Amino acid sequence: MKTNQQPPALQVVMKEARRAVKPLIWFSAGINMLMLTGALYMLQVYHRVLGSHSTETLVVLTLMAATALATMAALEVVRQRLLAKVGTWMNARLAPVLLTASVEYAAAAPGQVTSRPLRDLDQVRNFFTSPSIYPILDAPWAPIFFAAIFLMHPWLGWLALCGGIVLFALALLNEYTTRKPLTEAGSAQSRAYTQAEAVIRNAEVVQSMGMLKPLLEIWKVHQDEANEGHSRASSRGGTISAIARSFRQALQIAILGLGAYLVLRNEASGGIMIAASILMGRALAPVEQAIGTWKATVGARDAYKRLVAVAGQHPEATPALPLPRPKGKFEAENIALARQGGGEPILKGISFQLNPGEVMALIGPSAAGKTSLARVLAGAWRPSAGRALLDGMDVAQWAAEDRGRHVGYLPQDIELFAGTVSENICRFATLNPAVFKHVVNAAQLAGVHELIKGLPKGYATEIGEAGAVLSGGQRQRIGLARALYGDPALLILDEPNSNLDKEGEDALAAAIGIAKATKTTIILIAHRPNIMEKVDKVLVLNRGQQDLFGPRDYVFNELANRAGKVAQMPKAAQLPTLEVVKEVKKIKEVKEA
Repeated sequence: MKTNQQPPALQVVMKEARRAVKPLIWFSAGINMLMLTGALYMLQVYHRVLGSHSTETLVVLTLMAATALATMAALEVVRQRLLAKVGTWMNARLAPVLLTASVEYAAAAPGQVTSRPLRDLDQVRNFFTSPSIYPILDAPWAPIFFAAIFLMHPWLGWLALCGGIVLFALALLNEYTTRKPLTEAGSAQSRAYTQAEAVIRNAEVVQSMGMLKPLLEIWKVHQDEANEGHSRASSRGGTISAIARSFRQALQIAILGLGAYLVLRNEASGGIMIAASILMGRALAPVEQAIGTWKATVGARDAYKRLVAVAGQHPEATPALPLPRPKGKFEAENIALARQGGGEPILKGISFQLNPGEVMALIGPSAAGKTSLARVLAGAWRPSAGRALLDGMDVAQWAAEDRGRHVGYLPQDIELFAGTVSENICRFATLNPAVFKHVVNAAQLAGVHELIKGLPKGYATEIGEAGAVLSGGQRQRIGLARALYGDPALLILDEPNSNLDKEGEDALAAAIGIAKATKTTIILIAHRPNIMEKVDKVLVLNRGQQDLFGPRDYVFNELANRAGKVAQMPKAAQLPTLEVVKEVKKIKEVKEA
């Protein structure tokens, strides 16, 4: 079982990252101290070399300056490599956590966008490894340079300090004027990405029905919004950056002019004039750089906020303690599922109980909530209220890696993964002879063993992205084998015969019969008669509410009794629809035959 006593993984990683930043601070301190080399060299040349005409002093000073600059270069290289290692380490630590958090976030809030956490992590990591972070590392040492200028002469110090304040004000103005357009551009860009991915994912439908042009127009609207926002931000930021550069040059001229004035008054030397100019340039560099890299800094900050929103409370994964295989007793206790964005709930107060080996059919009109309930019962979605219990254990609280060993789930939309047939069936467990034996057993139980043997490389056949090389019926039968893998105690099948031919339906019926005989509890969404013959109980849903539940014959008789009244009832009140009633009649005809 999972424990929630661990601190959030993001908090742990950032705490460890702060420890890794300490050496960066010391390296930055050394680099900034060595940045004084040029100014000190200039002072010493003016005061010692030019006054004494000593070549030996010039050589020694030059060698000392060269050594200092070589040391600074070495520290720069080490700092850059350390930043790269921090970024790589952060990605290795957080990427698995973020992917897990994204899955659980989507399960807890179906239909909500997860803010592209992996791309956000890349953005944060790239910020750490790019020059954009240097202003942050170098800014704390700017007071040293200002202090050195003050030591040379107070007037020079005040000029440099006032210039720094003006540049800092320009940086704040840059933040204020670009924040809103950058935020709007980011949101529009995210919508454009989502739209583009949807179009590519549904390329067959788009191409076959000529939907590309209108979808392209919708995408273009979002893309234009993003471009407009970026353009406005770039325009404003560029204007402020140009003003800052011009002001920076004016400051350089001003400090040289003031230094020359002080030299004329014999209050400073020519060396001080040049050194003050160099030091002021170094003191103001972080502020000036920050203005130029503000867009990247804001992007990384917003990406980190999104990471906190998705994974801020998610603990690092720990090995789950395995529980014994359940016997298969299943209970639903007043399950409810709210609709995202408000409105009528998807599910309201669903309760039933199944004993090991029982088969329950879940039926009802379209949009009754059948698939949503199946996802909740399988643990794919978290209910807003109530619990789904497998042998008394809440499936929503049961660690997925342990619960998954005992649950087989065949969704309505079959989603296979790039890899071999055997890897998909064994749920990408490490293949070995024992695992492969279970793979073959599951395939035989699903009646797909002969079909797989007919593939080019049998069980080793690569099926492509989303099983692209397989037909819909083949994907569904391999998905059934995946659900049956490992002798699950609970089997949930959502429209398992929607893509099957007669042979596939017979194999499905046989698989359900065998699983039932081994005391596997089965919940299936299906209406075809040959599958319904295996059913013990029936749950009828209508508009997310539980209409009928009980033994199959009782429910079907009740539905049949309603059949005579359906035509006279308002359409909104038909319980269930005429299609379900017709299916009940077909089932009875099959049984009588």
